[in-house]
Amino acid sequence: MAIAQWPNPILWIVIAAGALLRMGPSVGTLGFVLTVVFKGGLFVWAADEIARGANPWRRCLGAVVAAYEMVTLLT
Repeated sequence: MAIAQWPNPILWIVIAAGALLRMGPSVGTLGFVLTVVFKGGLFVWAADEIARGANPWRRCLGAVVAAYEMVTLLT
């Protein structure tokens, strides 16, 4: 049963977008694009984990991340 493992390609993209957002200003077109990639990537990753997670822990983690992103998107 795997609790932790190397990130899949979608999560690597999210990590890279998040790092770039932290390093640079989050205003303007680049900031908007990085935010969309970051949040969109997290939604895709969460949906993938919910649908194809290796175990119940991973599926629950995907559901929690999806719920958190929905709440932050709506507020």
